Amino acid sequence: MRYRDLGNTGLKVSEIGLGAEWLERHNEEEVKAVIDCCESFGINILDCWMSNPEVRSNIGKALAGKRERWIIQGHFGSTWQNGQYVRTRDLKKVEEAFADLLTRLQTDYIDLGMIHFVDEEAEFHRIMGGEFLAYVKTQKEKGIIHHIGMSTHNPKVAKLAALSGEIEMILFSVNPAFDLLPASEDLNTYFAETYEENLSGIDPQRAELYKICERRGVGITVMKGYAGGRLFSAQTSPFGAALTPVQCIHYALTRPGVASILAGYDTPEHVKAAVAYETASAEEKDYASVLAKAPHHAYSGQCTYCGHCAPCPSGIDIAMVNKLYDLAVMQEEVPPTVKAHYEGLSANAKDCIACGGCEQRCPFDVPVIERMEKAKTLFGI
Repeated sequence: MRYRDLGNTGLKVSEIGLGAEWLERHNEEEVKAVIDCCESFGINILDCWMSNPEVRSNIGKALAGKRERWIIQGHFGSTWQNGQYVRTRDLKKVEEAFADLLTRLQTDYIDLGMIHFVDEEAEFHRIMGGEFLAYVKTQKEKGIIHHIGMSTHNPKVAKLAALSGEIEMILFSVNPAFDLLPASEDLNTYFAETYEENLSGIDPQRAELYKICERRGVGITVMKGYAGGRLFSAQTSPFGAALTPVQCIHYALTRPGVASILAGYDTPEHVKAAVAYETASAEEKDYASVLAKAPHHAYSGQCTYCGHCAPCPSGIDIAMVNKLYDLAVMQEEVPPTVKAHYEGLSANAKDCIACGGCEQRCPFDVPVIERMEKAKTLFGI
């Protein structure tokens, strides 16, 4: 298992994580089997947004005696009322539900205290300017949570969070299908049976969000990485072509700012299908060729940092140069950290010999040589 920095939190998280939602449909023994399997492969981060008391208790029992091995995302605002989940901003109910989470998980702290499910800009501003954020910050001051996060499906809200200076990391929905969709405050948009819009490339707001998070050290953990399983079937995929779990994982982990993808598992076999990513070949990880050949919604002309441009005879990590260039052009001046990373590469755009091999291999017809010239001009070397 490989581990990544979660933004500037100081936490090292496994790049494959556990999104525990599916554990709601399992008993104590089955939950323990999944969590033990995750542990055996080095997974160390889990998200528990669910308010159902039974699943919380089952997770807590599975973690008993080994709490320190896990980084837990726990949510403020996910409550259990009259036998069902209710998202609320009523602080009395929020406090009760969070206390219940701590009790049932058998812990006195949560690593990542998540402000739960904020998809509307107006609600974001109410939360950030009111008693809700004040309460969350108090929990951090007391050491009950160690870092403040937020979960959202809306890139506009995620961008506001990343720029706020208060939110340290984001739980965000990332997959190639969602990346084609424009920002929306209606979650149903992302799970519609068909997409009515002409989806022809990565939504610019999403691309900008990932770059902002990487630049500012706001870590991203990924939910909905499989689009609810729709991407596994050509019949349900908006591309008209199927992807594997490994390909979906690779797509998410190649977005700037992403630290971990929190996949859902019903069984230990599902865990093994995800951690197979750690030993997968380049061919097995290759989502780009599938998307380029898919009958619908190609990413023509856009660098997705897939790495098909390699190998370069000059030794340039072309995908990394492209990523750093994209980060740099967002600013009036090149950020010193980005420039330092660029200058630290063993080879960069100045070493390009314009042989064109990269362009021949690129599935998305990216004008690589032109971009290398632009990078050389922008960075000055």
